[in-house]
Amino acid sequence: MGKTETSSRSSDEFGAPRHVAIIMDGNGRWAASRGLPRGEGHRRGVEALRRTVRAAGDLGISYLTIFSFSSENWSRPAKEVSDLMVLLRRFIRNDLAELHASNVLVRVIGEREGLDPEIAKLLQEAEDLTRHNTGLTLVIAFNYGGRQEIARAARGVAEEVAAGRLAPQAVTPELLYRFFDAPDIPDPDLLIRTSGEQRLSNFLLWQAAYSELVFLPVHWPDFDRAALEKAIDEFRRRERRFGGLVAKTGS
Repeated sequence: MGKTETSSRSSDEFGAPRHVAIIMDGNGRWAASRGLPRGEGHRRGVEALRRTVRAAGDLGISYLTIFSFSSENWSRPAKEVSDLMVLLRRFIRNDLAELHASNVLVRVIGEREGLDPEIAKLLQEAEDLTRHNTGLTLVIAFNYGGRQEIARAARGVAEEVAAGRLAPQAVTPELLYRFFDAPDIPDPDLLIRTSGEQRLSNFLLWQAAYSELVFLPVHWPDFDRAALEKAIDEFRRRERRFGGLVAKTGS
């Protein structure tokens, strides 16, 4: 779908967000504050993700996008990257059946070229198994960067222009978005970042243009349904104008 302002106005009549995106931050600090290894923080972060997926489904959220691994995270210490890959494998292998049984549809965004073949296969398996599910859409941003996604889309448009299939003057924001990783998914209404940091860190840079941003001091391993509801309550208090003078409500 084209990303117009109208398509972004996706809250229900009670002001609840249709699409929530989360930067799951603070695993390492959670562990350090307890004298635990960073790997334990990441493991507890997976438990928080399970709670959040269940809560999102219960609260009627249609799309939940999680920043699981950024394209910049490869620069972290090799041991930490290895631990994160183990957790990703474990999450897909152990939780995929439950997600499927819960009617969750899994989508993956991010660069897949050059990934470890086993990881790429697991991501594809998650998408293939849940493809026809009609409940919550769980979007996993893996090996993802917002700038990189925009560059891939621009490259795709440039190739179409070079091949003579597209006139340069036909390029619009809506057309460019068709070359993004998931152009059929609406923009996030609400973007949450945990641990108190207040930046996007190259996450959904295009899609978050009109998202409401909520920054919570809680570290990700402690995130739960109550924290999600707190963020939604804050979202409901906002007036969404999308660049206009009058607040927009409803779908």
